[in-house]
Amino acid sequence: MANKCREVSADEAVEVVKSGDCIYLGSAGAVPGILVEALCRRAKRGELKNVKLRHIHTGATVDYAGAEFQGIFESESFFVGDNVRRQVQAGQADYIPISLHETQHLFRSGLLACDVAMVQVSLPDRHGRVSLGSSVDIARAAVECAKVVIAVENRHVPYTYGDGEIDRSRIDFIVRHDRPLHTAVFPPPDAIERAIGRHCADLVEDGSCLQLGIGEIPNAVLSQLMDRRDLGVHTEMFADGLLPLVEAGVITGARKKIDTGKIVASFLMGSQHVYDFACRNRMVRMREVAYTNDPFIIARNPRVVAINSAIQIDLTGQVCADSIGTRMYSGVGGQLDFIYGAARSEGGKPVIAIPSVTKKMVPKIVPILSPGAGVVTPRSMVHYVVTEYGRVDLYGKSLQQRAKLLISIAHPQFREELERAAVERFGTGFLQRNI
Repeated sequence: MANKCREVSADEAVEVVKSGDCIYLGSAGAVPGILVEALCRRAKRGELKNVKLRHIHTGATVDYAGAEFQGIFESESFFVGDNVRRQVQAGQADYIPISLHETQHLFRSGLLACDVAMVQVSLPDRHGRVSLGSSVDIARAAVECAKVVIAVENRHVPYTYGDGEIDRSRIDFIVRHDRPLHTAVFPPPDAIERAIGRHCADLVEDGSCLQLGIGEIPNAVLSQLMDRRDLGVHTEMFADGLLPLVEAGVITGARKKIDTGKIVASFLMGSQHVYDFACRNRMVRMREVAYTNDPFIIARNPRVVAINSAIQIDLTGQVCADSIGTRMYSGVGGQLDFIYGAARSEGGKPVIAIPSVTKKMVPKIVPILSPGAGVVTPRSMVHYVVTEYGRVDLYGKSLQQRAKLLISIAHPQFREELERAAVERFGTGFLQRNI
């Protein structure tokens, strides 16, 4: 066993990795890029083979899943990010389908081995504790279960409170490297996204507890909530869109039943402003996904509004959010966790929010899902569906009623085609069916 907290270079640290090892890589904005680069240098020297790399999404990291590393690194992601999407679709990398709240269980139960955990941490506090900062997610479980822990100690990693705080003595190798964290900045919402945002915002009451993802639609929703009071946040992740609401006193968490007054999240992704906001902020409580994404914990807060997206929705309400036909695009992620949690919440509202068509005018409300498409949220659990053309509630509705409702918010160019498909499926009685 290595001496505790030995300070080494990145190249020295990765010497501990052996062929056949399973490595966990820190994710989102806190990918330990310098360690990945050092691993790739070893690989190019022919020193490694059959090393599994497991992670959520690793952003703009070095192409460890590329063809040149075939037989050396086997990337197995819990969520397919854009940097490994092409490789997963080509079979050069792989995906583990699982709801995000269960990912940590794979390590803690021993179902997945974790020989080495590679993470980034903050500078230590006066008690010798460091923080996993912006990405607690499943990193906490990996650090607990790994045989060897390598941490990049980086002054840019925010010290955040909660499950990410660990004693520095738990780390075997420390690599000091001050590289700014990966950031993500999105353009302002366009007219379609603002319209979707308005329909979603109408569902948010004073005292609601929000779960939102990242991107233009969540930002469009948040930008229209300035007149609300005492909103709370219990989410998988948060980005810049929340900050104006905090600064304006709209987000207080005062009406939450658990974690009252706290913004609860599992990872952060946004501009440097988000990381600065979270650093040593007692209002922010970073928890592992076993907590943030547990539907039964989510449901303990009243009036949870969970807003998620989709790739396709069929006329019965089946939601595909992880693949384009047979081609994996993203992953199950936390969608079903929050859809179910919001549905169980007193006064909760699960929402699927999508533009009616893609940028290339491909419809997203379709007669049937594309062959091979994954059903992330089953029709039985779908409530609100929102497009720029309106909002419908499918919960408790029959198949024919659902079809009529969804056609009413589809793009006008495709409504006649959808209606013909509905008649073919349900018969001519569909035309007389009342919503």
